[in-house]
Amino acid sequence: MLDNKSILVTGGTGSFGKKFIKGVFERYRPREVIVYSRDELKQFEMRELFSTDRFPIKYFIGDVRDRERLYRVAHDVDFIVHAAAMKQVPTAEFNPFETVKTNIHGAQNVIEAALENNVKKVVALSTDKACNPINLYGATKLASDKMFAAANHWQGSHHTSFSVVRYGNVVGSRGSVIPFFLKKKEEGVLPITDERMTRFWITLEQAVQFVFNSFKRMKGGELFVPKIPSMKIMDLAKAVAPDAKIDVIGIRPGEKIHELMISSDDAINTLEYGAYFVIQPAHPWWDNLEYLKINGGKQVDDGFTYSSGNNTQWLTIDALREMIGNL
Repeated sequence: MLDNKSILVTGGTGSFGKKFIKGVFERYRPREVIVYSRDELKQFEMRELFSTDRFPIKYFIGDVRDRERLYRVAHDVDFIVHAAAMKQVPTAEFNPFETVKTNIHGAQNVIEAALENNVKKVVALSTDKACNPINLYGATKLASDKMFAAANHWQGSHHTSFSVVRYGNVVGSRGSVIPFFLKKKEEGVLPITDERMTRFWITLEQAVQFVFNSFKRMKGGELFVPKIPSMKIMDLAKAVAPDAKIDVIGIRPGEKIHELMISSDDAINTLEYGAYFVIQPAHPWWDNLEYLKINGGKQVDDGFTYSSGNNTQWLTIDALREMIGNL
């Protein structure tokens, strides 16, 4: 699929970006991979792993907020993975318009750059926090998700397909709770916001593979949701630091007890497959019945929700310890 193709990865120096690019070189023979990010130190460090001498890779400093720069970088690109975002919930709450400029304006810039350069396919990364959002990060990602779906309709004479991938917390990614807990383990006390809390968990490798699969499956307009396990925050604490004391500090601004990836309002447009769900776009140009006829799948029940609290798959303490050990 990606052999002899040019792939642009926004936010390419992030946890997902690096893992995705590693996966591209392991699975395919791309014409080139373009890393687009705003942190020159992270690009310098990434060059140690993927040098331009040994890999068909290019590094460009730039921000998704910069429309003209993004247009130039997207020239002659076949596929885009849009992974750049402001992702920290507390940071977004206290810097709202900065988050809007990156997560919403930046998404629009990616869409327009893809259309103007006749990119074949774009997959944008989303988050469980975009489903029934209560924080600004989730709200901006919901807006971004809607924009990528709608871009399939108003592209005019262009032929770019846009889809979205939504998943939960990534084990071991920068800024996630696991590295934080590992650090706090040394102090002997783990701060827990609420003992009832549950979260979806996925490994970086699983997230990367799901994006590859979504590129193959996508028609343009789908929001793909993987079936992944949940874990209780107290079990997570036991897995990381069984001997540490627990300090319940209360829920932070914009935080939920349970995360949601498919709401009851989404159920009418949601199809279930063996290992994933597809939320179809609620637009007149999308033919739900035709999609079902061609791609199969099962319509979920009315009122269905996919929550980290009502999940049927649960991550055990031993399984998480094994994941951490493999990082």
